[in-house]
Amino acid sequence: MGDSLITIVAIFLAAILMFVFPLMSMSERTDDVSELAVQTSTTEFVDKVRTTGKLTLEDYDKYISTISSTGNSFDVDIEIQELDENPGVKTTQADMTKIGENLYYNLYTSQIEEKLNNNGKITLKEGDRIGVSVKNTNQTISQTLKNFFYQLAGNDTYQIAAQHAGIVTVNGTK
Repeated sequence: MGDSLITIVAIFLAAILMFVFPLMSMSERTDDVSELAVQTSTTEFVDKVRTTGKLTLEDYDKYISTISSTGNSFDVDIEIQELDENPGVKTTQADMTKIGENLYYNLYTSQIEEKLNNNGKITLKEGDRIGVSVKNTNQTISQTLKNFFYQLAGNDTYQIAAQHAGIVTVNGTK
């Protein structure tokens, strides 16, 4: 009886070592590849907006399509900080290069999407800022396995994330 129990335990441990750990390793590698693809796409998207001075509906849809092609769903947060056209109204010295006098007005994802759907593009000017943050909303195989084996809990755990931000370097053409 003792030898049978040891044999069953040994077979169970062998099955875990042969199947579960390689599956976990491959699923983590898949998440790493997806994260790299999302980070690259996010960087390219933000840099294109920064260097052209405009955000178009076509570019935004292409970006969403590219990151969705990883097989995951994402929560995309975009923030545009528009430099005030007239920052020196309340001062006697209206120098836009002075630190502390520039005012920015923020546009967030829902406002940006509304403007894109209405106009097809958002024109930015030199000095505006754009930032994009992306997190997966679905549960990947790697997350499921980790939650099962390590008993991780919580809805705030995400496996794939990327962010990039920068300052617009040119005035977009209208």
